Amino acid sequence: MEKIMHSYETLFVISPDLSEEATKALIEKFTGLIAENGELGEVSEWGRRRLAYPIDYKTEGYYVLVNFKSETSFPAELERIFKITDGILREIVVAHN
Repeated sequence: MEKIMHSYETLFVISPDLSEEATKALIEKFTGLIAENGELGEVSEWGRRRLAYPIDYKTEGYYVLVNFKSETSFPAELERIFKITDGILREIVVAHN
């Protein structure tokens, strides 16, 4: 049976306190995880930007937008891993039609 793939995008914000190497490592970790569990699309690093409101007393974050395709069970697992990873301030995974 063929796997049914759906389109998603995720935006995550990395803590500005991390070094440049640690930030790149987190981006590679999540893009690698997505590639293992689906099809990785465009990865757009927006860079360091001001947050709309402070999160954990931080006013800036490093934004990364990733488009991907996967089975419907994967986004929940991706969100779980985002939540338990140190250095991630916020994340959101959105389904596309």
